[in-house]
Amino acid sequence: MDKQTFDQLGGEQTFATIARVFYEGVKADPVLHEMYPEEDLSAAEERLRMFLVQYWGGPTEYQEKRGHPRLRMRHSPFKINPNAKQHWLAAMRNAVDAANLSEADDALVWDYFERAALAMVNTFED
Repeated sequence: MDKQTFDQLGGEQTFATIARVFYEGVKADPVLHEMYPEEDLSAAEERLRMFLVQYWGGPTEYQEKRGHPRLRMRHSPFKINPNAKQHWLAAMRNAVDAANLSEADDALVWDYFERAALAMVNTFED
């Protein structure tokens, strides 16, 4: 994406909101929470915020601190089946809703999250 898209979506604040609300959902969801062994999820929240900011055209802090995102590789240690994907999407839907995007911007962001969730599925075992 580019800076224009980043600004159109509300910039840093939008992605900070999405990351914060998403991890509030992770804490409350037993399926998701077991994938995040950290007691304090603030580091994971910060990584998600930095990734989203970079992906959508903002500053490249994620790349500078963590290198290439390599999402499938970073998520491969976790059992991500269709049920986990649905839990992730439910938590992310709530997070995107909290960002109060326009209908068109919501559709753009949500399309990305649906594709990303599908790409992370690495098993069909329960």
